Amino acid sequence: MPQILDGKLVRDAILAEMKPRVERLAAASRPPGLAVVLAGHDPGSEIYVRNKVKACAELGIYSEKLTPPETITTGELLELIAQLNARPEIDGILVQMPLPKQVDSRRVLLAIAPDKDVDGFHPFNVGNLVANSPGPRPCTPAGIMEMLRRYEIGVAGKRATIVGRSDIVGKPMALLLLHRHATVTICHSKTPDLAGECRRADILVAAMGRAAFVTRDFIRDGAVVIDVGINRVSDREQAARIVRGDVARLAEFDRKKSLVVGDVDALDVGGASAYTPVPGGVGPLTIAMLMVNTIQSAEQRIMGRTE
Repeated sequence: MPQILDGKLVRDAILAEMKPRVERLAAASRPPGLAVVLAGHDPGSEIYVRNKVKACAELGIYSEKLTPPETITTGELLELIAQLNARPEIDGILVQMPLPKQVDSRRVLLAIAPDKDVDGFHPFNVGNLVANSPGPRPCTPAGIMEMLRRYEIGVAGKRATIVGRSDIVGKPMALLLLHRHATVTICHSKTPDLAGECRRADILVAAMGRAAFVTRDFIRDGAVVIDVGINRVSDREQAARIVRGDVARLAEFDRKKSLVVGDVDALDVGGASAYTPVPGGVGPLTIAMLMVNTIQSAEQRIMGRTE
């Protein structure tokens, strides 16, 4: 049986290590400050933001949740970002996606001061990532690297394949693995013989957003499989095919009228040596690394420390 890589355990370890750093900052000057902007009423976004605010409270990080109306314009949101940029007690600014359709998301993200960009999405910070210079790293890929490190899964000299080329996960994941001396392949919807490419990987990262798409046909014996997918399945027949007789999971579907599954078919991982479950794998690490980025931003601002 493959080893299950428990994201909750890694998250708890990261947050336990962060708490004394928050306490030192609070004793020296003030606690770190995070502002989260949530425009509109997307249910998934509201859950994510609630979890981020909760994590701040547990660590002692000062947080503000700003909830402008769904009718907000690009100009009004840019003005709000400018105000947050100017506030010295705010170390991190996070604008929750998706934004309302009338808002120019790219202009908004570019307006965030690079030293307060705790998502690591600003082009300045993307450049730092490419150059392997200090700066905030995108939270999900950074969390995956922490998981690999803490489970003592070697990266140097390994073949790593990433399925998905998004700016949020796929591309930064490739760069972080490359900086750790992996040989990296990025695959996508136009890749010929996708399963064959994936079977070459010692580390396979699935981040394409297709429910239970990756099966044993994609997985080399002994490979470590990282499932980044968060897919909400609302069709009961599809859910039944994915869980294949798991009574508890079907009962969960009937209760919630949907089921969250990953990009990997968790019941068909073949000879994988380890994999991350969904939920409970990569997901918990994203918020943990957001806390890390916020604390590092505060340390740089208050104490002049960089890491």
